[in-house]
Amino acid sequence: MLRMMFSTMLAALAIQSAGGQSGAPDRVKVLRAAADALGMVRWADIGNGGTVLPGIDVVNTMEFQGTSGQTEYHVALGYNPAAMRVEMIRAGQQTIQTVRENYAWNESEIGAGLTPGKGTATPAAAALKDRLLQLWILPYGVVKAALAAGEKTSVSVENGATVITFPLSGQLAGTTMKATLDSKNLVTKVETLPGNLVAEYSGYADHGEVLSDILSPGHIIQKQGGRTTLDIQIKAWEANNPYLVFPVPKNVTGSK
Repeated sequence: MLRMMFSTMLAALAIQSAGGQSGAPDRVKVLRAAADALGMVRWADIGNGGTVLPGIDVVNTMEFQGTSGQTEYHVALGYNPAAMRVEMIRAGQQTIQTVRENYAWNESEIGAGLTPGKGTATPAAAALKDRLLQLWILPYGVVKAALAAGEKTSVSVENGATVITFPLSGQLAGTTMKATLDSKNLVTKVETLPGNLVAEYSGYADHGEVLSDILSPGHIIQKQGGRTTLDIQIKAWEANNPYLVFPVPKNVTGSK
């Protein structure tokens, strides 16, 4: 559903931006610039008269690896459906935290709880919103969510930098995001209210083994209430829509 909404928004951006119309709203220009800076949209700025082909969102599934101190991270994520699996290994101990749409759970191994005798899946409903927020606070999530918010998204300038402010929806309704862009229109800082979670991104490059022209941050810092809670140096970031699935175990959904 969100992917369809995003495609519709891209079509609107293409039409309003076609031909460099001077009357295009600032919001339209800024969101297109942010999407272009990340390389997450393929535009077809061709057409005859009022006929303009829409942009295509090429970001859906991704995975990245990184280190934070002595902890190794492997993160798999997708936006259709909204899902994320975070594997953390420290001192030989593995933790797997997963979320998909309306469900959050922990896995003793990848795929735990899907077939009899294969690991244990433990429901973690209390962590649902926090885990979903980790997906949408990423630069790509910021652009997608800002587009999905439509006219509720506003653009301003603070201390010389462009700032995008928008509300989240669904399970995260009531949360507002504020994203700051640098001179290259890349997302460098994201703040959330309530919660005071702050994410900072730097070192953008194409970090994929197979280059995709999609830029990803090389360094991610998160702070809560001014205290650093996460500091990851990225080793690799695959953005070529790797095959990733996030099936929800029956004991998590409550189905039989």
